[in-house]
Amino acid sequence: MNPGTWLRIEGIRFRCIIGVTERERQTPQEIVVDLQVKVDFRKAASSDSIQDTVDYRVLSKRMITAGEASAFRLIEALAAHLCKVIFDEFPRVDALELEVEKPGALSSASSARAVIVASRDST
Repeated sequence: MNPGTWLRIEGIRFRCIIGVTERERQTPQEIVVDLQVKVDFRKAASSDSIQDTVDYRVLSKRMITAGEASAFRLIEALAAHLCKVIFDEFPRVDALELEVEKPGALSSASSARAVIVASRDST
């Protein structure tokens, strides 16, 4: 593996049912996902073909689809779900760092975030 080859997608936005209280669960809330996936770029760098890498449009759309279809109480559970989707459906991803942010979750802070750092062999 070529160390240090990461594809980063920031600010993936969707709305879903998330929260512990009944009030929170009545209306879909905004979630923001920042994602970094480790991918071997060598083949894509030489071929210049989307077939030899992870298509970041497909990946971001899949995060939105999976997120919008979900209903969790905790952002930690949503983050774990999205991590599983990536490893199950994108075999070129060797590792990832995924951040799930819930803006406005706290009155005393701008947001709350759950972060997962995982590799394919650790899942």
